[in-house]
Amino acid sequence: MSKTSASYWAHVDLSKYPNMKVPAPGPESKAWHERCTRHFKGLSSQVKLFPVAFESGHGCLLRDVDGNEYIDFSSGIYVTTLGHCHPKITEAVRKYAGTLMNAHDFTTPIKARLMEKMAATLPGDLNGFQLYDCGTAAVEAGLRVCRAATGKTELISGFNDFHGKTYGAVSLAEFRDPAYGPTRAPGSHLVPRPNPYRPLWTKADGTIDTDKYIAFYDEYIARATVNHVAAFVMEPIQGWGGSVIPPDDFFPKLRTYCDERKILLMCDEVLTSMGRTGKWLATEHWDVVPDVVTLGKGFGNGFPVTAVAVREPYKESFEKISASSSYGGNPMACAAALACFEVIEEEQLLARAQHLEQVAMKYMKGMMGRHKIVGDVRAKGCLMGIELVKDRAAKTPFDEAGKRVYQKAFSKGLAWIPAGHILRMSPAIVMEDEVLIKGLEMIEDAIGETEKELGYAG
Repeated sequence: MSKTSASYWAHVDLSKYPNMKVPAPGPESKAWHERCTRHFKGLSSQVKLFPVAFESGHGCLLRDVDGNEYIDFSSGIYVTTLGHCHPKITEAVRKYAGTLMNAHDFTTPIKARLMEKMAATLPGDLNGFQLYDCGTAAVEAGLRVCRAATGKTELISGFNDFHGKTYGAVSLAEFRDPAYGPTRAPGSHLVPRPNPYRPLWTKADGTIDTDKYIAFYDEYIARATVNHVAAFVMEPIQGWGGSVIPPDDFFPKLRTYCDERKILLMCDEVLTSMGRTGKWLATEHWDVVPDVVTLGKGFGNGFPVTAVAVREPYKESFEKISASSSYGGNPMACAAALACFEVIEEEQLLARAQHLEQVAMKYMKGMMGRHKIVGDVRAKGCLMGIELVKDRAAKTPFDEAGKRVYQKAFSKGLAWIPAGHILRMSPAIVMEDEVLIKGLEMIEDAIGETEKELGYAG
């Protein structure tokens, strides 16, 4: 751990966490939740399953209004990658909150410094940028860039990808809100993408056959599109889909496939960028540079700032799409994002995320040997998943077990993310080893209790 992170944790006795003073959700949480939800609607499954009211956070720790203290394995749904209220990021936002909050898309010195930092840090020739205030706005802008750059209109994404909740973004996902009606946005297509645990096509030895996925794309484009495909739009690693990590050869093959057919490759890295997987971009694990990339969540460590980055040949396409936004690139946002880049570099947190992956995988692989319902475990940096199944051979999803494990671990003091039968974890990349292990032990305890209740123990 770096000196900065060490001092950040110095006054916190980690051995005392979690510290559950009353059964959660406690009376104060229930009272505040009832007051809020008289008016506030459309809650996530996280809140519906465990309606606690939080009061404060520090590093990898959270406190609720009843005084209960939790280990945070969610990072505010993949957002506070550098922990809650990191002092450098807090100070950066505070400075500009008292200096200049917004100047639309006029140039400010802090914006210029952020642009230079992004161009110097991101791989390849990703050096054209625009800034937004939420992930789905960045995705929508990226889609417009793909169309403007190619003059083509169709877009292809993958089964179980998730790109946001506006019409264009949700049209490229299996997540469907009935409010959008029975149709997707015109020109939106979905194709299967490799899931190593649940492969659609395999080789003779039983391993996943990525070549057959790529071959299928040719047939799909020929039969199901009007051959006007502007881009493949893919999450490098699926978040909402359950921390699904593709085989190492998939994205290099997809990059080649797109290049040969003059189709752009757009990677939605709102969730996976800024060190979450141990690299600035998840695609760097496979030496792939996308044509268009979206950044978000950990890009501002909690401050609402996102970005679209494009390669040199396509950056003038921003001029064709009315790219500016009301809040994108405000001085507070730029200061937060620049501070995040600096913290990750100064504290050597890319390496830290890779180390935490190794710690987690060692423990989770042991968990598989101890529990029948654990079908698969996976991690890339601090993006982790545990898949629960009724039967390992059949790989039957075990949603009821997932719900119970989530609630039990939360009641023990672990704030984290549900996803049906897949347990999702996104601890901050500044987390100490012992805190990570303690969180995983709490999950394992909850799995053991659930197995007994559902008749899978022994």
